Amino acid sequence: MAESWFSLSRDDQAEALEYASARIGRPAHLLEKDIWVVWALSAIYESTLASKLTFKGGTSLSKVYRIIDRFSEDVDLTYDIRELAADLLQQRNPIPASASQEKKISSAVRHRLPIWIETTVRPVIEAAMVKAGLEATLTLAGKESDKLVLAYPAVKTGTGYSSPTIQLEFGARATGEPNQVLPVTCDIAPEIEGVIFPTAQPLVMAAERTFWEKATAAHVYCLQGRLRGERYSRHWYDLAAIAKTAHFSAACANPDLAKAVAEHKSVFFVEKNAAGTKIDYFAATSGQLQLIPTGKSLAALEQDYTAMLEDGLLALNEPSFTDIIDQCHVIQIEANRQAQIASAAGR
Repeated sequence: MAESWFSLSRDDQAEALEYASARIGRPAHLLEKDIWVVWALSAIYESTLASKLTFKGGTSLSKVYRIIDRFSEDVDLTYDIRELAADLLQQRNPIPASASQEKKISSAVRHRLPIWIETTVRPVIEAAMVKAGLEATLTLAGKESDKLVLAYPAVKTGTGYSSPTIQLEFGARATGEPNQVLPVTCDIAPEIEGVIFPTAQPLVMAAERTFWEKATAAHVYCLQGRLRGERYSRHWYDLAAIAKTAHFSAACANPDLAKAVAEHKSVFFVEKNAAGTKIDYFAATSGQLQLIPTGKSLAALEQDYTAMLEDGLLALNEPSFTDIIDQCHVIQIEANRQAQIASAAGR
């Protein structure tokens, strides 16, 4: 009879991880972490939270769409703004009608989201941990207390770049749309017989929107010339990977989606360039997208990418930083070309 992964002894887990690592080519500690990522998703999406949270970001590209080979360890989740701030929206429109309304909504989100995470999400995950007999711990974290960090008793460890924690990061300034329910499984599962691994059915953001979310984040970096934290180079890697799929052409062929991202970020994520001028997201999605940093900004990005490689997050496929930047240059040209054509056609 098949046995649950979590009921195996630590020695048996270690042996299975090493075996699968040799077969797959991904470090054992990342295969273990992947199991916990899928478990966390299963805990959320087997609960009453399932219809209110959208799974997005790099981990969705890896686990759901299988677009990227990069191991993505953080779980980004959007709690529908129409749920958290319904009383502040005009006719359920998620985009504020004025700057003053945006301030009220953002203030409410900053206040309400941590409370909702602590009183609603945390009990759901803790109950799932008790049911599964797990000894992991949950901690509310983040500058705005918008994250839950799940620390698990690791059987395997790496260089330290990727710690034995799963970071569940919540946002609530968007709807998470477009989205759909899609399956998620553990990378190790096909290699180990007779063991039951976690599975999940999350509500997932469309990869086309993720492209524009990441492209505009890279655009901001190019104009500001400063890293927004470690692991930031992942955006360029992800963009290069998306460009090799039909999702890229679909994203470029959907100017309305690009404009929706620009509208959302223009209201909720106002940024200034190195000269102190407000960054125009609509320009970025209408033919003036910049994905290639220069000088020290480029060097800092390359250093961050090197650190990611050293911990094996790209163990199966390690394109050079130069190759990624070259690919992103092609993306920049093509995205801008199609945006200009759409603009000329009045779309």
